[in-house]
Amino acid sequence: MSDHTPPSAATARPVPAVGVVCLRDDEVLLIRRAKPPRAGEWSLPGGHIEFGEPVAVAALRELHEETGVRGRIIGLIEVVDAITAGPPAGHFLLVDFAVEWLDGEPMTGDDALEAAFVPLDRLAEFELWSETRRIIEAGVRLRDTTPPGGR
Repeated sequence: MSDHTPPSAATARPVPAVGVVCLRDDEVLLIRRAKPPRAGEWSLPGGHIEFGEPVAVAALRELHEETGVRGRIIGLIEVVDAITAGPPAGHFLLVDFAVEWLDGEPMTGDDALEAAFVPLDRLAEFELWSETRRIIEAGVRLRDTTPPGGR
């Protein structure tokens, strides 16, 4: 198989990745993606998990690399299958975490064209994937039901 031949179903494997719902008061951090899949679309910060890297460490690393923001994990929201038809086609397992903002103002990093904290009541103005919107809502519920000492 050459480098340009897509993998067959027998050789293709899901790619583990992280997503971060970073909350600051009544705002969530969004990025506009610079690379496929969903290049140019607004989404959550996140990316690939490096070999040997604990998943929560990957979430905080990706948050900082993409946006310059630092946070603290509140908890695991959910694992989401993101299967894209392409190009390029792919299957990503997104391990999504709720994160409390600690410091830093959003700036673009390695995989983001734009980064901004967006008021939760303005999310309808952004064309978000339905799963992204659902995960943000779940992250807010997790934050609102987790006692400060339980974080």
